[in-house]
Amino acid sequence: MGELVDKIKGNVNEAVGKAKQHSDNPDTQADGAAQEVKGKAQQTAGKIKGALGDDI
Repeated sequence: MGELVDKIKGNVNEAVGKAKQHSDNPDTQADGAAQEVKGKAQQTAGKIKGALGDDI
């Protein structure tokens, strides 16, 4: 179950981060880039949990 939750959160953070990067505000763009990286990390964590099982 944790695998699916991490992947969903990762997808949401990545999508919101990409949207923020299209803003005219440089601070929002930087925040969006960071949020996209966070989303990718969450997706990777979900993939690892899926490979190892939810026991971690």
